[in-house]
This record gives sequence, structure tokens and C-alpha cells, in this order.
Amino acid sequence: MRILHISDVHVQMDYDADSWRRMGWRRMAGQLELKLARRARRYVKAPETIGRLVEEGLRQGADHVILSGDLTALAVDAEFEAARKALGPLADRPDLLTVVPGNHDIFTPGSRDKKRFDSWFGHLLGSDLPELRGEGAWPHVRLVGEDVAVVGLCSARVPLVPGIASGLVGEAQLRSLEKICADRRVRGRSIHVVVHHAPLRWDGSVDRRDHGLADARALIDVCARGGVAAIHCGHIHIRYAWQVPGGPMVVGGGSSTWLGHEGYWLVDAEGGRLTGLQNMALAPLEAEVEAPAGLVPTTG
Repeated sequence: MRILHISDVHVQMDYDADSWRRMGWRRMAGQLELKLARRARRYVKAPETIGRLVEEGLRQGADHVILSGDLTALAVDAEFEAARKALGPLADRPDLLTVVPGNHDIFTPGSRDKKRFDSWFGHLLGSDLPELRGEGAWPHVRLVGEDVAVVGLCSARVPLVPGIASGLVGEAQLRSLEKICADRRVRGRSIHVVVHHAPLRWDGSVDRRDHGLADARALIDVCARGGVAAIHCGHIHIRYAWQVPGGPMVVGGGSSTWLGHEGYWLVDAEGGRLTGLQNMALAPLEAEVEAPAGLVPTTG
């Protein structure tokens, strides 16, 4: 069984064409970050890159696709619509695609209250074990073939002020995850947990408080006790893998559409364990804008 893992694709709209007043003060602050840090330039080709990533991953034999959050930049409908369109027919296949929201997908109280992520991708949040949900649609479980169980968690929360990008899974989801791992329908499978915020960074350390996962250690402990094979995450814009001693592999999906750093993971599982892990770069089509020098960790 082969999994394609992509993350932080950050589809964005043309903000200059919309009214700053209508976007609200939180998005105005977010747009300033995109412009001043030149982050918007990294994702000018995001929609077409998503299509290429999916096409190449399926050509490489992927049986299931994981997208670990941050589909958008500022959680507006136009961005969600473009992200769904970029995924093509895959966007209508909950049996083939697992998606969780990132902090950029629940960017404002309005986007949360209007359930904007759910309105575009809620049809993918059905669970094969619905009685084991703990918080709304979460966790949701997809039993893939005979060997794999994919469990989606939500760590995205609206920050009190812009600039705080931390996340929280919460006790309700963690209790449910423990029950899922112990369930007879899941035991013996390779369990892959999907969450946006990374529980550990590329060097095995916990991320800083304003950016990381508040209950990172608790999530790792539950996964270790439950025999989870891998935690697929995003938020940190480099691809990396870190093996927790006696626990899961943390697979950081990076930012798959970052211009000049496009790429993905291919993860193989069989007999209830990981059998392969490939960090794949997507070759550029042709002359594109100059990419940032080096592969420097950035915030998500």
C-alpha cells in the first residue's frame, strides 16, 4: 500500500483585486505578511503544481493521498474553490483522499463560524468508525485496503491575535485516537495519523509555543502506546522525517508547492508497518522565478 503525502499548498487569490475593508483586519495583517516577506511569490503556481503533484504521485502507484493542511493562504472561499478545482476528480473521492485543515484554513473567527473548510471539503470528513469521533467530525478514520488505517485529527484553532500559529488537538480527540488504535478493526493495520501542526521538528525537538502543537508530547505518547506507524504533518515548510524511539515516524510534508522546492513523500506500508519512505522532488517545468536560496525552515 502506497501513500502520497503533500502539505501546505497555500492556494491564494488576487488580494489586490478585492477590497481590503471587506477582507477584515485579520486578513489585512496576513496580507501584509505575504507581501512584506514575499511569501506570496512562492505560491503563484500553486494550483497547477497541485495537479502535477497528484498526477505524478498516482503515476508512482499511490493508493491514497494525504493533504495535511494549509490548502489556502487566508481561508477565503475563492481559495478553497481553487484548491478543490486543482485537486481535480480526486477532490470527490473520500476513499482516496484524506484532508485536514491547517491554521491558514481556519484563519479568522468568521471562517471558523461559517465552517468554510467544511463547506468545501466536508464531504471528505466521513469516517469508517463514526462512533469513535470525539470532537465534531474528528477524528475521522479511513480504512484503506487491508493494511492501512488513516486517522485525521484537527489541530487548527483561531488565534487570539494574528501572528500566533500554534495548534491544539485536545483531550477529546486524543481519547478517541486511543480508542481507535485499540479497536479490533484497526489493530494489525499500519496506522497513519494526519495532523497539521508538527509534534516534533526536523531535529526531534518540540516547536516553540507560538508556532507548535501545544499537546505535542501527549499526541506522541498516545501514538506510541497505540502502535501508530507514522504521524503525517505539515506547518513547517521543509520535508523531513524523524523516528521517535519506540514510537511513530514523524513525516513532515513541508510545503509541496513552494516554488523551487516542490515535492512530496511516498510512504509504503505492508503487514502493519512502514516498509518504505521516499522524499521526492518535483522537477520544475521550465524557467521560473528564482527560488529562495537554500532550504530554510519557515513558519506555516
